[in-house]
Amino acid sequence: MNAPVTLEDVMAGELLWAASKATLSGAAILVVIAVLGLVASPLALWAVPVVFLTGLAFAALGLIVTAQAPSYDFFMYYFTLFVTPMVLLSGVFFPTDQLPPPVQAVAAWLPLTHAVALVRPLLSGEVPPGIAGHVAALLAIAAIAFWIALTLIRRRLLK
Repeated sequence: MNAPVTLEDVMAGELLWAASKATLSGAAILVVIAVLGLVASPLALWAVPVVFLTGLAFAALGLIVTAQAPSYDFFMYYFTLFVTPMVLLSGVFFPTDQLPPPVQAVAAWLPLTHAVALVRPLLSGEVPPGIAGHVAALLAIAAIAFWIALTLIRRRLLK
């Protein structure tokens, strides 16, 4: 309580710690798939910064849920209502172009869609098309979600 840090510092620390954990996990997975011979080229190393950026976006979204959560059980809503449908719609298991057009429009706004669009070609040894747009989308999601989380947590602490 007496440390010379602000709420923004603490929240930024949480954000960076979560993104760092995501990066460590992503790097470990990259090592495993490389050992199994499933990496086509050194371009796959670019997946590590993409994982960090994706970790930032998801950490910021997680901070929003944390700011709203009355108890630990509340996080099940986040996973059931947001994460699971996102995994199904983001091109992880099948291409998004096979989805109906309205669902494709929703999927285009999901952070995992941008991460998949960046990482999948890198692991195949190709340069992803539209890199700047996907990176900008992930950065925008991270920044906006972090700002919302700061606002919500500040409001919660003032109650």
